[in-house]
Amino acid sequence: MTVRGLARLVDVSASLISQIETGKSNPSVSTLYAITAALDISIEDVFGDLMGGGPRRAGGVPAAGSAAAGPVAAAVPVPAGVVAGAPLGGAPFPGFPSGEPSGGADVAAATGADRSATSPTTQGLRMLQHKRRVGPVVAADRRESLQLDSGVTWELLGQMPDTHVDFLRITYAPGGSSSGAGVLMRHSGTEWGHMLAGQLTLTLGFDTYVLNPGDSISFDCSTPHSYANHGVEPAIGVWFVAERFR
Repeated sequence: MTVRGLARLVDVSASLISQIETGKSNPSVSTLYAITAALDISIEDVFGDLMGGGPRRAGGVPAAGSAAAGPVAAAVPVPAGVVAGAPLGGAPFPGFPSGEPSGGADVAAATGADRSATSPTTQGLRMLQHKRRVGPVVAADRRESLQLDSGVTWELLGQMPDTHVDFLRITYAPGGSSSGAGVLMRHSGTEWGHMLAGQLTLTLGFDTYVLNPGDSISFDCSTPHSYANHGVEPAIGVWFVAERFR
């Protein structure tokens, strides 16, 4: 899939897709969901490296000396910031100095792919079968995180192989929103949320709800919705999104 092809599916500019891919820009929550839907992958696949293992710094970057920071992880040919390998909006994954992944021949051998006829993105998606286990305990200072546009941070609280449930700690900075343009989003699955601190405004269809600490929500994600923090302190909550896969 080309940058322009993905941009058409997501309904954004090719320039934005390129900037997200190279870590020069962060997607909004709504754009991230659109990208994962277009690539037919899970949100959980965006966190961390596909081969898994090893301690990680906040931001999803493999800690120095960990197995995830080794040659295998560097060889996974996935565009940084689109599927995995680097935090969205962070530095490109090691081995991607000019868009050509290092160790590509090793990945081609592992996937049976012909690199002359298969794009790095396609090869990377074939590696998605290697699911990670995050846990059973995730220390507060060891969470992988994604910095999204409009003041939103997602932190991964856990992940189980062969499941499609996103277990997240979500923070909306004051003025933060799920879409910079205030656009309502729709995606597959069911969403549950519980507020821990601050105040968050949920627009769900034609209704608007103000969520305070202790409040909980649950709804079908196919209903158009958006979040915004109109308060003066960060809005923090724990979210579960059970994704519906084809």
